[in-house]
Amino acid sequence: MKQTLLFIFFLNLTFIAFGQINAVTEKGEQVVLYDNGTWKSLETKPAWETRLDTLKFNKSASSSFLVKSDRVKCGVWINPKKWKFRKDENGSAASEFKFTLINEDAYAMLITEKIEIPLNRFKEAALGNAKKAAPDAHLVKEEIRKINGIIICMLQMEATIDGINFVYLGYYYSDADGSTQFLSYTSKNLFEQYKNDLEQFLNGFVKL
Repeated sequence: MKQTLLFIFFLNLTFIAFGQINAVTEKGEQVVLYDNGTWKSLETKPAWETRLDTLKFNKSASSSFLVKSDRVKCGVWINPKKWKFRKDENGSAASEFKFTLINEDAYAMLITEKIEIPLNRFKEAALGNAKKAAPDAHLVKEEIRKINGIIICMLQMEATIDGINFVYLGYYYSDADGSTQFLSYTSKNLFEQYKNDLEQFLNGFVKL
């Protein structure tokens, strides 16, 4: 930010005699420079809630059982005929719940904590944590989605752990109540086989 302001300052010194000037900062941001030394951005950055490309999803009618978090005000509607779950009883594990697609090789976990993380910073935090476990972890896809009425960030990542290539498909949500990482995963060679099951499962995430 300091370098950007310095760049704009030098532009002001150069063009101050010519009134209002359109310019571009070194970071590519379009701005308007005024002859009184002030400036404003020309770029409109829509809020997460108003993005035109937001994809909307709701829980499946077959997801009839609600798994509630004890740490934050959220839960997951699951299809108990397809998914089983296990709760961390002693509260020491990073994940509050672990889920398994019954008789299959697809899994999920619900990670909850009281700390609020701005949604637009969740990507950096999530990718940074992934790289600690797998240095080759990288982002494949990201989207903003509206799930059961709330705005979440969807991230798809790939990583190699113990020689196995994994794909992680996750929903990330945060507010003043805390932060939630709802992650599903399977091996890369099985991802397309389980993709629909994983997305339908993730779409059961709700704010309580």
